[in-house]
Amino acid sequence: MESQTPYISVVIPVFNEAENLPELLQKVNSSLESMGRPFEIIVIDDGSTDNTNILLRDLKAKYPALKAVIFRRNFGQSAAMTAGFDLAGGQVVVSMDGDLQNDPADIPMLVKKLEEGYDIVSGWRKDRKDAMLSRKIPSRIANRLIAKTTGVELHDYGCSLKAYRQEVAKNLLLYGELHRFIPVLASLQGARYAEVVVRHHPRSRGSSKYGISRTYRVILDLLLMLFFQKFATRPLQFFGLTGGLMLAAGILIELYLTFLKLFMGMDIGNRPLLILGVLFIICGLLLSGIGLLAELIIRTYYEASGKHIYFIREIIQ
Repeated sequence: MESQTPYISVVIPVFNEAENLPELLQKVNSSLESMGRPFEIIVIDDGSTDNTNILLRDLKAKYPALKAVIFRRNFGQSAAMTAGFDLAGGQVVVSMDGDLQNDPADIPMLVKKLEEGYDIVSGWRKDRKDAMLSRKIPSRIANRLIAKTTGVELHDYGCSLKAYRQEVAKNLLLYGELHRFIPVLASLQGARYAEVVVRHHPRSRGSSKYGISRTYRVILDLLLMLFFQKFATRPLQFFGLTGGLMLAAGILIELYLTFLKLFMGMDIGNRPLLILGVLFIICGLLLSGIGLLAELIIRTYYEASGKHIYFIREIIQ
């Protein structure tokens, strides 16, 4: 079945996971064979420094459905997932980690849920097998914060085990570390999403690539997501509103001080309020200018790239 056009493409980014690869591919291949549909397994070696790339070449002989992608250096998980999505030929795309903490046996369940009419199905590691203080607690806080601020109500944003329709996966623009915000990015396309409980296993080999140090980056990416949701195609409304309010406040302050000087005869030269008013006026003008430039950049981006600011689910003729 591996020689047919695949129905399912499984995308697995790996970085220094040579110890887990043989067992991982055996389990993924077995799970996909049980579904009785054509499939492919795309493993992206994200610049590993162990013998991952050598092992992948050997495993290709054993698993014909395997497609190995070797990066020149470490570009990060978002880049690796994007490469996998770009190369995926299946109508259904499944992503997962390569550390054997995700269970390949859950793939059929995610695909079945997707076929109920959803565009993306995300795994929920309800019984997560990770350290409480360094992994589980920060993750729970981040998940609740993201869900409340973005309106995309999921329990587990960090779970890599997800199933997508091909058109959704290929339209995701991932860079930096936005892979953790895939459900939010998909929702911007109008994608219908669901969440299912999946199994989670403790890491038995290799070392984790994640830690509490990523919290700050998650917060910054969350701010970016909020901007994407509200103002990605209309930045002038964000910068213009903020700049306009600051400009108005600055003008009001300076008018008040002018009144005190001209009609009350008071000395205003040493007042901190004078400096604050000037600062507000300058910042207001700068933000308004930034908004205009951002508006021009956005228009140039969409016109030059041919990308659309909308996504069509269906055309009825």
